[in-house]
Amino acid sequence: MIAENNLLVCQRDQYPYPADAHYLNCATRAPLSRAVAQAGIDAVQRQLNPMGLVPDDFFSGGVLVRQLFAQLIDQPDPERIAIIPSISYGMAVVAQNLPRKPGFRKGQTIVLATGEFPSDVFAWDRVSKEQDLTIVTVDMPATLPAADAWNEAILARITSETALVVVPMIHWMYGTKFDLEAIGERCRDVGAWLAVDGTQSIGAMPFNWARIRPDALVCAGYKWLMGPYSLGVACFGPAFDGGIPLEEAWMNRLDSNQFHRLAEYQPAYRPGAYRYNMGEQSNFTQMPMLEASLRQLLDYQPERVQTYCQNLMADALPELESLGYRIEPASGRGHHLLGVWVPDHADPMAITKALLARNVSVSARARAIRISPHVYNSPEDVQALVEALK
Repeated sequence: MIAENNLLVCQRDQYPYPADAHYLNCATRAPLSRAVAQAGIDAVQRQLNPMGLVPDDFFSGGVLVRQLFAQLIDQPDPERIAIIPSISYGMAVVAQNLPRKPGFRKGQTIVLATGEFPSDVFAWDRVSKEQDLTIVTVDMPATLPAADAWNEAILARITSETALVVVPMIHWMYGTKFDLEAIGERCRDVGAWLAVDGTQSIGAMPFNWARIRPDALVCAGYKWLMGPYSLGVACFGPAFDGGIPLEEAWMNRLDSNQFHRLAEYQPAYRPGAYRYNMGEQSNFTQMPMLEASLRQLLDYQPERVQTYCQNLMADALPELESLGYRIEPASGRGHHLLGVWVPDHADPMAITKALLARNVSVSARARAIRISPHVYNSPEDVQALVEALK
């Protein structure tokens, strides 16, 4: 429980998007805060004059980001963090290294949840064909509540024939929670890897690396990490020590900050997950922005973000249910991302277009509208949503 005097208050004054906009759509893209935008502006200004740039400047920003992200996920070793451009990149690292997993054999299965984000699905096409693997997709139950039954079904499909399980912390369309601690324990029991897509949760929900113990955690930076587009982070556990990177970036080698010796071609990698960093990971414009957004999130604290969003939506959800919308009970979903199933006669796309015409932004996903508030949202935003849906 969070003490009353430690609750977050609305942070709307830190976000300069138009005052009359009711933006309940962080799951699509977070608005930049003033601090994050200013970090980008300052970074561009610094690049107008590269005089004085030294080799260590190519590395220092990434060091800070890895340290901050490690704090956010309770990972004690920042060297397990890698800088990546996208979810597809991080999952490709997992696919590249899957055949070298101890106990791996052709003919095993990869377990996914139904309706997963495409980057969490397409990543396995090539390796499954090359290694004769079978993709097992565990369907979401047809009726609500769904969370408990869905988790039980996933656990039942994780067997000694399973090589890899790929699940998020919450489903990207519906906000349904997955029991990562139980799934992680089951994976370890049978010798399977667990890869988690944290894009729709890390930063807005507490995550404890030591309790879940995934083999890989992959996050895009532009949603709940509240940073820039095309820059993200991943954490790779001991299973990836000594693995094969996607690219042989020169910065990932030992002594690569000694520019006068680069032609000596160092064969050894820097320690930990450094080998999995993308090329040109310095990203002098966006790295300071991601650093600023991570500092901001550590100040907000994910647990306080959850409580803020829960309190913000508390009165609205019964109203929506009275209008015929269906929502997973609170125990089975996140508070920052809610899949709201529309009545059978309604069209989610038509609803989102009508809402946008009234300056309310949400997303249509399958048969639901996805509502994703954050600390910049106010009760007035939620009331505008409810009034527009009536």
